[in-house]
Amino acid sequence: MPDQEISLPAKRNQRRWRMAFTAIYFTRVLVSLSKKVLDNQTRLLRSLSYVAIDVNSPRPIPGPFDGIDQKTLTEMVKKRSFESLQQLGGAKQVAAILLTDAKDGISGDEADLTHRREVFGANRHQKPPSKSFISFVFEAFKDTTIIILLVCAFLSLGFGIKQHGPKDGWYDGGSIIVAIVLVIVVSSVSNFKQSKQFEKLSDASSDIKVQVVRDGRHQPISIFDIVVGDIVSLKIGDQIPADGLFLYGYSLKVNESSITGESDHVEVNGTLNPFLISGTKVMDGFGSMLVTSVGMNTAWGEMMSSITRILEEQTPLQARLDKLASHIGRVGLSVAILVLAVLMIRYFTGSTRDENGKREYKGSKTRVSDIVNSVVEMIAAAVTILVVAIPEGLPLAVTLTLAYSMMRMIKDNAMVRKLSACETMGSATTICTDKTGTLTLNKMTVTEFWLGKELIKDDASKAIEPEIFKLLQEGVALNTTGTVDTTHASSIPEISGSPTETAILSWAVFDLNMNINETKQNCEVIHVEAFNSEKKRSGILTRKFEDREIHTHWKGAAEMILAMCSNYCVGSGALKGMNADDRLEFEKIIQCMAAKSLRCLAFAYKKVTHDNEEEVSKKLEEAELTLLGFVGLKDPCRPGVRTAVESCKNAGVNVKMITGDNTLTARSIAFECGILHPDDDIEKAVVEGSQFRNYSPEERMTRIEDIRVMARSSPFDKLLMVQCLKQKGHVVGVTGDGTNDAPALKEADIGLAMGIQGTEVAKESADIIILDDNFTSVVTVLRWGRSVSNNIQKFLQFQLTVNVAALAINFVAAVSFGNVPLTAVQLLWVNLVMDTLGALALATEQPTNDLMGKPPMGRSEPLITKIMWRNLIAQALYQLAVLLTLEFKANSIFGVNERIKNTIIFNTFVLCQVFNEFNARNMEKKNIFKGIHRNKLFIVIIGITIVLQVLMVELLTRFAGTERLNSGQWGACIGIAAVSWPIGFLAKCIPVSGKQLQNK
Repeated sequence: MPDQEISLPAKRNQRRWRMAFTAIYFTRVLVSLSKKVLDNQTRLLRSLSYVAIDVNSPRPIPGPFDGIDQKTLTEMVKKRSFESLQQLGGAKQVAAILLTDAKDGISGDEADLTHRREVFGANRHQKPPSKSFISFVFEAFKDTTIIILLVCAFLSLGFGIKQHGPKDGWYDGGSIIVAIVLVIVVSSVSNFKQSKQFEKLSDASSDIKVQVVRDGRHQPISIFDIVVGDIVSLKIGDQIPADGLFLYGYSLKVNESSITGESDHVEVNGTLNPFLISGTKVMDGFGSMLVTSVGMNTAWGEMMSSITRILEEQTPLQARLDKLASHIGRVGLSVAILVLAVLMIRYFTGSTRDENGKREYKGSKTRVSDIVNSVVEMIAAAVTILVVAIPEGLPLAVTLTLAYSMMRMIKDNAMVRKLSACETMGSATTICTDKTGTLTLNKMTVTEFWLGKELIKDDASKAIEPEIFKLLQEGVALNTTGTVDTTHASSIPEISGSPTETAILSWAVFDLNMNINETKQNCEVIHVEAFNSEKKRSGILTRKFEDREIHTHWKGAAEMILAMCSNYCVGSGALKGMNADDRLEFEKIIQCMAAKSLRCLAFAYKKVTHDNEEEVSKKLEEAELTLLGFVGLKDPCRPGVRTAVESCKNAGVNVKMITGDNTLTARSIAFECGILHPDDDIEKAVVEGSQFRNYSPEERMTRIEDIRVMARSSPFDKLLMVQCLKQKGHVVGVTGDGTNDAPALKEADIGLAMGIQGTEVAKESADIIILDDNFTSVVTVLRWGRSVSNNIQKFLQFQLTVNVAALAINFVAAVSFGNVPLTAVQLLWVNLVMDTLGALALATEQPTNDLMGKPPMGRSEPLITKIMWRNLIAQALYQLAVLLTLEFKANSIFGVNERIKNTIIFNTFVLCQVFNEFNARNMEKKNIFKGIHRNKLFIVIIGITIVLQVLMVELLTRFAGTERLNSGQWGACIGIAAVSWPIGFLAKCIPVSGKQLQNK
């Protein structure tokens, strides 16, 4: 009884919810019925008023999906169980159980989608928990230098309190601890933010678009929005977004290596293997699948939930910087050990004196606590020198630069998948680009139609004889992967598919008034040969229901289809044999269309004769076809492409166009884009793919530099060109969008996949995804790539100046006086400010036009160039001279005590770095203030640094071990530091050998 009492309200609530859902759904159905019937060809009688209701049975209202559960569906696909599928009645019966129309899909309204997600789950994978901020803090604490400093800090704190009492004894040790905490916090915050940035990038790269059928309409949606019961359209290059069953399609082959590890392509069909696994990729053919499991219920979901995509891979530049940092660290360690030895010797020989001039070590009279305290201070000073010597800011500068560049590049329509591509792009010497969609808009329209030798201009549907019109309609309607949706919501057909298919279908529907869907209903498709980049054509074998006639239809590149034809149609509808003269005339038509930058496609057919319908061969005839006609598709160049190509040339980057189009079409577009110029040797600059692959290896390497355009190329030709360019020493960037471009994208130094038209296979093989498919965005990536390397070099020059000056002044002072003018806290402050704030200021410099006026950086160019050495040495020598002068003469010059003298040295040292930060903004130009207003962050960081330095000197005297300075002393510090600007100006007047030749 208690159980029944508890369950009654739950059942009542469930019943109410179902009634509400039924009412809403039925109302929506009624609203749509009157519109649907008006779209039918049924004629209505005149009446004063009427309500039109289609008496077809409405879709079933989603209920509890009786007769099936998620576990059954999941296990059936995972185990590829034919027995389970047969028990359910096959794929179409499973669709019926899931309340899915096998043709029109699910309704797609929000209530239906919500219900399906509640029952079967959403298409999202559970990720391992991301690292917390605390974990980054612990990682920072593991640093050996930090541990040594902490030991010194606690020893200093203990002995200080014992010697001077709790009130005054904590300053030295406490100051070091505070400084260490600041360093750890800044490092942890930076790494934590970078981790979050990578997570966002991972989510963005996982969010792909898939084509589904809902309510009879083909529409692109996010992979995360797919639900069980959806019908997904699949084509070459698509990633299968969920587990499911094959419904219909042709020649569908899938690469399941991501699941099984086997590289062989698996054929999927309705009889032998109807199971489709999420995460696999379509390599050939096309089809539709019924989604049966999503998210964590799929095999891919289980696998991905235990894997975190590692985006924090170390880039080549980071590896080189780590190596450099280790070398500098060894030098710093040697100096620190030497300083410690000198300080120890001077202390225990009685040469070290305190502030009052008394000897600090008096042999047995000295208390043990004083000895230990002094030794701890000396160890702390030596360790701090080591901390400053190690350029810890270098990895941080690279991280900040790459993270900032990635964030800005996404705004500029480029999503980085591999960090190393950012810096490699700065060294690119050659870019091999596609034509369609990259240099052109990829918005194709049919502008010419030739029937035989006659150009059909006006009212094409009336100009074509009925018999020819029917054949052409078959070729267009059946031999396509595009779709024409005529929904009840609109009288205008919605056309979807690739740009080429969309253009042809739009021409057929709107210009020729063809009824595409009716033609599909009147014919049976026997066999399909899907389009691929090697054959450059697609074919289909069909049978009419009416007269059982069987036709082969081909569509593809005009010259390739023409080579298969022996007859052609004329305007009257008659068929004529094609002789040599006719073939020459057709070739001239194709050439004229190509010269006008038109992509020329041809339609051809052949009637198949047979004795018995069952004996019809599924092999498509490829000879003695009848030419139906040509269409010319116009794809205009993108605005700004010519300027972008010129920018690349000015930057010393060669642009080569590789396309599958006709040679004349490719050449025409190349002239329009500025890749070719009238004074170029066209014979050398333009080749066909077949010519290129038939060259001998020696001839290929000789001619590779001159080639600007490769037409009629296959994916193998593209790969071969990339390999030859790399052998020549070029750093190669390649753009691609098709599945067959994957080998070239992987082989290239930088693979750039197209985000709109690119297949998932191409995107997976690429390093960077161009989100708008625009060549101008490729140039933007090039600019950012150069900016990354340039910003890191700026910081490297700045950092090494700090290291050299700090090491030199402390070493000389230790040897000369037995103590160091810059205390542990002061050096930690310099390390914090110069490493972190300096990296942030210089790493966020935006790319300038000057970067695109320089030649590309070579693969083996040293990290520290001659220009950097010149600037670095000039500033380091000046700072060293000034600081040593202050160390030896400040007492007499300013008439101050030792503590104020050390404060002046510290203040001058920090201000020198602030002024030198301006010099580091531009390593070559004398005007260091140009464009400074565009980097507001730089100005803010300089302001913060100055304010913090004032606080260190004037207010935090106990913490920093400083004394307050008067206005005259401040003026002297600022004046000495400001001389860094004229020093930098004069240094840039010194010529660097080889620079002029390099620029030339």
